Amino acid sequence: MNLLTKLFGSYSKKELKRIEPLKQAVLALDDKYTKMTDEELKGQTAVLKERLSLGSSLDDILPEAFATCREAMWRVLSIKPFPVQIIGGIILHQGRIAEMKTGEGKTLVSTLAGYLNAIAGKGVHVVTVNDYLAKRDSEWMGRIYKYLGMTVGLLQNNMPLELKRPAYQADVTYGTNSEFGFDY
Repeated sequence: MNLLTKLFGSYSKKELKRIEPLKQAVLALDDKYTKMTDEELKGQTAVLKERLSLGSSLDDILPEAFATCREAMWRVLSIKPFPVQIIGGIILHQGRIAEMKTGEGKTLVSTLAGYLNAIAGKGVHVVTVNDYLAKRDSEWMGRIYKYLGMTVGLLQNNMPLELKRPAYQADVTYGTNSEFGFDY
């Protein structure tokens, strides 16, 4: 470690320190969202969409959206993202790359950012490397999105155009990098 890094810290450490309050804001909502009924939790999507329509930004609603999605994950899949996965979701929402190894929960991380960005109503594309993962994730994580009142689409290799159109019109669309690239 060189002297400058010792004095000023690394870029990653600075970024993590900057993101820490957002992560803590999400975690601070855990008790509130745990106590919600299914109807109240499912209703959060409409509440968050309303906040956006009244001028809030996606960044403004991030803690509530992540807390909503996190609790939905627990109720639907019995999985609750860890704090480090919340950080990964924040990084993805910010349009940056979060490096994660196999088994560290990339699928959960992408769902946090996917849910938040789908609230805006512009559609979210979740890109995977093969048809198997696209199908698996659209079915597995799709249960969370559907629980929260969103639609999920799936693009597969050699899919006819008449089936691709509704997939692209969904709130969240899963597909491979080659399908999205070819269709573009």
